[in-house]
Amino acid sequence: MSAPVIYYIRHGETSWNAQGRLQGTQDIALNDLGRRQAAHAGDVLADLLKRDGRDKATLPFVASPLQRARATMELVRGALKLPVAAYGLDDRLREIGYGVWEGSTLAEMQAADPVLYAKRLTAKWTMAPEGGETYADVQQRMRDWYDSVSHDTVAVAHGGTARALMVALGIETPASAADLPIEQGAVYVFGDGRLKKYS
Repeated sequence: MSAPVIYYIRHGETSWNAQGRLQGTQDIALNDLGRRQAAHAGDVLADLLKRDGRDKATLPFVASPLQRARATMELVRGALKLPVAAYGLDDRLREIGYGVWEGSTLAEMQAADPVLYAKRLTAKWTMAPEGGETYADVQQRMRDWYDSVSHDTVAVAHGGTARALMVALGIETPASAADLPIEQGAVYVFGDGRLKKYS
């Protein structure tokens, strides 16, 4: 059996994204731009599914349980003219937990703990602030999620989980993925061991 294709969408922008604050597991809502980005991602996905000859009504749709991902999913499904609430949730898709750093900007993190901040710059994949997760932890749960997927799937989640999935599937390395920007309003297609972005 061939590996499933994942149509992956990062949630739209929130006020904390706009301010450069680490959200992690905090449940922050989409802002107006984020809602527009989510609807645009739905339009992009509609074009991709039509191009690929896929029936949107037969694909599984799954989202992170955080409200920014759920709201994005519902706007995506609305753009596809599908029932907005007919999708699943999977906790493995939640964002990386930043622990005590959640709500902080990078500048605030550096001021609060310059030693830990400096360590993060050189070991981002394997270190975590107090109460947080490492990217290596998230990579493992994203691998576990991917291995449980048996059909081509539309997933709405986060920037951190996108990076972790890229590494879990051997598309990127921890060093190359750690600071990779993940665009909002785009669709990332994981398939055949490759990744393509459409926006």
